[in-house]
Amino acid sequence: MKILHTSDWHLGRTLYGRRRYEESAAFLDWLADQIRERQIDALLVAGDIFDTVTPGNQSQQLYYRFLHRTAGSCCRHIVIVGGNHDSPSFLDAPRDLLRALNVYVVGAPAEDPGDEVLVLYDRAARAEAVVCAVPYLRDRDIRTVQADESADDKNLRLLAGIRRHYEAVCRQADDQRAALGDIPLIAMGHLFAAGGRCAEGDGVRDLYVGTLAHVAADLFPSCIDYLALGHLHVPQQVAGQRHLRYSGSPLPMGFGEAGQAKQVVEVAFDGRKPVVTELAVPCFQELICLVGPLADILTRIGSLKESGSNAWLDILCTGQQAALELREQVEAAVSGTALEVRRIRNRSVMDQALSAMNVDEDLETLDETAVFQRCLEQFEVPAEEQADLMLAYQEILADLRQDDKMAEA
Repeated sequence: MKILHTSDWHLGRTLYGRRRYEESAAFLDWLADQIRERQIDALLVAGDIFDTVTPGNQSQQLYYRFLHRTAGSCCRHIVIVGGNHDSPSFLDAPRDLLRALNVYVVGAPAEDPGDEVLVLYDRAARAEAVVCAVPYLRDRDIRTVQADESADDKNLRLLAGIRRHYEAVCRQADDQRAALGDIPLIAMGHLFAAGGRCAEGDGVRDLYVGTLAHVAADLFPSCIDYLALGHLHVPQQVAGQRHLRYSGSPLPMGFGEAGQAKQVVEVAFDGRKPVVTELAVPCFQELICLVGPLADILTRIGSLKESGSNAWLDILCTGQQAALELREQVEAAVSGTALEVRRIRNRSVMDQALSAMNVDEDLETLDETAVFQRCLEQFEVPAEEQADLMLAYQEILADLRQDDKMAEA
């Protein structure tokens, strides 16, 4: 049996105001071709299908068109779990209809752990794998609130809840496997593993308040033959174990990932032993960071222009040019080309403003935590009070992010 592991499509993603539908469509077309050419039996998508809980029509069209195309191919099974960017109720709404196409969707954790266990059958109706389809586990799903508990206590309870959930689901899956034969047990998840690597500006959100809820590799039951994870955009193994993996995002989510190799993971099973092959994803839209004096930047733009590049550019000028002059010269340099300037910054302006309001900053360059930190500084909140206020603010953010806006009241 062959599976293909992918995650973090983030359909509907923008990059400094630029929609990325063409890249997403190109990736999904490429993925469908790989499934056909490599005769993949099952596709596993480990969360963050969409970039927002309220995906637009074009994002939905990309999603359903891909499922329709793939369901009619050699791929007998598609298993999708929700991520922290996804609306559980939105993913689950067409679940029964999609099941008729052998597309299995688990947007939200099930009350009965057995409902997250899927047995996959071959064309001769023989069991070929058991899948633990565990979606993103929200705080409210797995942790009971205790009065006067500290932040550390909350995180420890959260980790304990994640462990209990995986143990319950995997126990049922292992029991089913015992009755079916010596077939692989594959688990899925959307979480932050301890020691996981991120890229600057990749948009990976903190899943919970604090960092103790980074899940250690030994939390996962030993009966798992392959663990297909999502959430981190950098492809990587967990704790150096080849069968515990993040596929990473197929597209660079920000300029911090520019030039980073992207992949999906093919896993062929020899009995229960996984044989892993990393498949490189082509670059569908080049992202380039240009850093240096204005003259050097203009020279680089000239070289890109001569090569016919259609790259998107993130420009950080280290010279002394005024912001308006910098923008005018850069825009003149790219005029009449396929190059797109997505962001222009002036380091000298930024450095001068570090101790005051940064005129180069806007909501595109700051995340929610940075905005709140600027407010604390602006209102001269004492340093000894800032930590508690920041923790409270992060708890509010976590609650807002975990609220499923697509669910009916």
